[in-house]
Parts: sequence; C-alpha cells; structure tokens
Amino acid sequence: MAGEAPKNLVFVYGTLKRNHANHFLLEDLISSNDAVHIGQRTTRLQYPLVTGLYGIPYLINKPGSGQKIRGELYSVSKRGLARLDELEGIKVNHYERLQIEVSEEESNGAVLAEAYFAHCRFGERLWEKRGKCGMCEFGQNEGVSYVMVKDRPTFSSFFDEIEAFVSSSNS
Repeated sequence: MAGEAPKNLVFVYGTLKRNHANHFLLEDLISSNDAVHIGQRTTRLQYPLVTGLYGIPYLINKPGSGQKIRGELYSVSKRGLARLDELEGIKVNHYERLQIEVSEEESNGAVLAEAYFAHCRFGERLWEKRGKCGMCEFGQNEGVSYVMVKDRPTFSSFFDEIEAFVSSSNS
C-alpha cells in the first residue's frame, strides 16, 4: 500500500473474520499489501446481526436495535476494497457498504469505518423474520452453518431465494 492514497477502514463481523470461510480474501489482500489487520473492534452503537439463508451473516442498518457487534478492523487499499465489494455483491445489491463507528473495547474514542450491511431491499424484513433477535458476534458455532457460494444451488437467483426466505412463515 506504499505510496497510495488514504486507506479505507473496513469493519468485518462475519465470514471475512479470522478463522471463517471467506477470510482467505483478506489473507490474500494482506499478502499483496492491499490490507492490514488493525485489531478487534466493537460497534459504538447497537445493531442487529442475524444469519439468513445459507447461514450468511447480515448486519442490519437499524442503529439502536440489537447489540454492540464485535468484529475486526482492517485498513484496505482501493484495489482491495474493490475485491471486497465484489465478494459482498455491492453491484448486485446483496450488501451495501455504509459508515459505522467502531472502537476498542476499553476505549471511549471511536473511529469511522465502513461495514457491509444487508441491502435495504431485505435487511429490515430479515431482522423481523428473526424475531428481532440477533447476536453480538458471528462466532465459530454460527460459522459452521455458512454455505460457500460454490456449494449453493444454481437453479434460481439469490434474490428470488432471499425474497422467498424473508417472506416465508418458518424461520
């Protein structure tokens, strides 16, 4: 990242965290000097964090609801951010990258970063489907239910599936 413009701070809370299914991407970015791990952080405000279809974790943009979320903070180059955006489906409205304040657990000071939130098309309905009950951290127990993209059915679109999921009466 030497000689590049200012870095983007990115807060990750799900499969991009260490010891989770998609952390390989951040490892690759770190090895190419497109990302640096800064450390553990917690959101300053409470947010809903739930899992959806295929065990995918979603942060919901409803500040003040849910719990303070524990995750990891990275400094990422523009090239690295583009790769994260691709994984998170920014262009296809799976997630949206929004600002969020995070801090170290024992610190009163917060920094402004960005995080990937469930797209507004379905995020709030997913929170309601989960009974407005979320978690404070996507951990190893939740991670085992995550299904990698390559292992998901290919017969329908993700958005048809998520729409059916949030509209169904079962959990």
